[in-house]
Amino acid sequence: MSTLTRRLAGAMVVAVFPAVLFASSLEPPANDQFARLQQELRRTRDGGDTAVYLATSRAMYSFLNGSPRATLQLMSAATAAGNPDDALRNFAQFVAMGQANEEVLKAKSFDPLRGLPEYQRIDAGMAANATSISTAKEAFRFESPALIPEDIDYDPAARRFYITTVLSKQILRADMAGRMKLFAGAPDRWPMLAIKIDSRRRVLWATEVALDGFATVAKEDWGRSAVLQYDLRSGKLKHRIEGPSKAALGDMALDANGDAIVSDGEHGGVYRVNGSTQQIQRIDGGDFVSPQTPAVLSDGRHILVPDYVRGIGVLDIHDKRVMWIPMEGRYVLSGIDGLYAFGDTLIATQNGSSPERVVRFTVDQAKSRILSESVIERATPTLGDPTHGVVVGDYFYYLANSGWDALDDHGVVIKGKTLTAPIVMRAKL
Repeated sequence: MSTLTRRLAGAMVVAVFPAVLFASSLEPPANDQFARLQQELRRTRDGGDTAVYLATSRAMYSFLNGSPRATLQLMSAATAAGNPDDALRNFAQFVAMGQANEEVLKAKSFDPLRGLPEYQRIDAGMAANATSISTAKEAFRFESPALIPEDIDYDPAARRFYITTVLSKQILRADMAGRMKLFAGAPDRWPMLAIKIDSRRRVLWATEVALDGFATVAKEDWGRSAVLQYDLRSGKLKHRIEGPSKAALGDMALDANGDAIVSDGEHGGVYRVNGSTQQIQRIDGGDFVSPQTPAVLSDGRHILVPDYVRGIGVLDIHDKRVMWIPMEGRYVLSGIDGLYAFGDTLIATQNGSSPERVVRFTVDQAKSRILSESVIERATPTLGDPTHGVVVGDYFYYLANSGWDALDDHGVVIKGKTLTAPIVMRAKL
């Protein structure tokens, strides 16, 4: 999670659903394409060129693989172009994807649709998508609300959880009952984000990021990040690996070799950090806008990379090609912060969906298509802003009510908001 990720979640930006899309290495970096499309959307919308605005919205929809936000963008453009039937089809698709966003739909751009009977019918059906669902129970909660926990992992050998915090800039360890102790503080006093446990090698990996704009981070450090290796037994910092310039190395997975796969959610890179040599190497071809927590597949060649705005890409690390898993107008694969794969199941924490949720997907053997989904938790008082989780035995433990939604871009509590105690929830798999 980063301040940019949060802004991307709120940006209303956005074709046809291809069975499978491959990104081309001949195209400009995805970040550049995304910025150009956003700029063109603003220009054509403000200039009243409805035909080009609609065409650009279709291009954005294709680029974002039919995400819910892209669908609403297309709905807005179709309304401006005087195509109410197309706009209503977009609206119906948004609702069919399990989404609800009354605030966005209050925009004046949708005024021409409100009196239409079909709009009112779809709008009434959207209310069901905002109802509460929960199959999870509280495992434990934090004593202090002022931590902003970000990531969690588990050491099966010691039966302990390890949790990073953003505001207190710490790594905490907790037993199964939630009793917490300090494991380590951030060496640079930057927010702590990703964490992964290599239980076999007794190594704890983490990242710290000097989040741009954060009031508690020195301005001269903005744009820096580091990957850290700790001795899991003693808590001693073994290695600090400086990240590439301007990279925000915020999320992480480990492969079978003990190497870290780390994503830069602000500038789109995916990196491998060698566990033995501490060398860092970029392994993607520039197809991601905001990659989040990767999931390394058992073949060692493919990595599932959830892009906050584009959905789930399957990255082939041999040739850097990306296959995008299609959303098919049914499944929301954007807005994922944490992604976890085991067998034919994916679990996602989605703080960029509307409403936010934790969801289980069943996938085909090739990991190329979603077969079904079931919601673990959504729209409940306990969920708040979920971030990451970890599979422990037959359960999925995840951080709920993290507090990110109460912070502004400077890491300061928003006026009128109150931080409450974060919770670790537990759901049976």
